[in-house]
Amino acid sequence: MQTETYKIRNWSDYNRALIQRGSINFWIEQESLKKWFSSYHSCKSGRPETYSDEAILMLLIFREVFKLTLRSLEGFIKSIFEMMGIDLPVPSYTQISRRAKTLHKRIRKLLKGKKNCDIIFDSTGLKVYVEGEWKMKVHGKSKRRTWRKFHIGIDVHSQDILCCELTKNNEGDAEVAEKMLNKMSESIKSARGDGAYDGARFRKKVHEKGGVCIVSPPRDATYKGAFDGWERERDASLAEIEGFGGGEEGRKLWKYFLDIMKDRLWKKACFG
Repeated sequence: MQTETYKIRNWSDYNRALIQRGSINFWIEQESLKKWFSSYHSCKSGRPETYSDEAILMLLIFREVFKLTLRSLEGFIKSIFEMMGIDLPVPSYTQISRRAKTLHKRIRKLLKGKKNCDIIFDSTGLKVYVEGEWKMKVHGKSKRRTWRKFHIGIDVHSQDILCCELTKNNEGDAEVAEKMLNKMSESIKSARGDGAYDGARFRKKVHEKGGVCIVSPPRDATYKGAFDGWERERDASLAEIEGFGGGEEGRKLWKYFLDIMKDRLWKKACFG
């Protein structure tokens, strides 16, 4: 297939977009700043803690995201506070190190390629502006539109992007998700998605990876009558929907139940 190239004419917009890629914004909630100092008293001798667990946790998250050393983290936060006009002291690197060892909350490291992860798959359409689109916009002529689909797989707990794919608009979600799983060497716990991922090959691949496929079957789905494998898992999902009353109401309750469980898994992964 020959790749088409297009000459850039809007250089000012193009350069502005490239410059914007390097910009960065920080937003800190006022509630977090109000809890910056610790109100906890251990009733033991010695100097009480100055900074709250929430403050130390926020600093450790900054450290993990930007891959900073403790000394660099201290200077990094000080510079951010100065630019934002926040009149608060910053813990020293020794304080952060000491408090991190006894912190009552945990953060899961943002690492790709983790084993036994829970993945959520989704996709969205991307409109491609080519020469025909520009002519249609300027001259009002009807031209064929070009679309692409962006597929993505995200870790439920850490929100890491584990896999992604850009395809033509004629490829199904379940088909592409199966291909992305083929590229992953790690085993998984579960794979989630909407009804578009109810494909036999995708469900089979998830089962081969050691995971459970949590996808809503279509409205006209029937039981496979299997005793094991991915077909048995699909039958179990149908039975659960019927257990919630069946129909649209049962399907909504089933999805709502899964959302609650997903939220609990997320909170447990972040805070233990």
